Amino acid sequence: MATPRRGLRDIRTMSDLLTETSNPQRKFLKLAMLAMEKVRRSKERKSARQRIEDTDSRLAEVDAESEKLLRLVGATAGDERGAAPKGDEAKPAPRRSQGRFRLRY
Repeated sequence: MATPRRGLRDIRTMSDLLTETSNPQRKFLKLAMLAMEKVRRSKERKSARQRIEDTDSRLAEVDAESEKLLRLVGATAGDERGAAPKGDEAKPAPRRSQGRFRLRY
């Protein structure tokens, strides 16, 4: 009688002997990886909060500056409304286009 051929499934390895419950090193490694991820995510959160605070402060500065400029424009526009135009009537702007687009070589 011939012996049956042994295949890949018949080879015994050490992975059969080690399981999650019998390998505490894997648990400690997973705990360490989770702790590192927690630290990294905390840094990301802190950085994101700082960016939000910076953006909010810049938006407040922009609003304050735009209000200041609007007040200045409003004050100068009110002064110029009643004033008579200086010199002749407003001249039309010179025409820059000659009709079609031309290229010179």
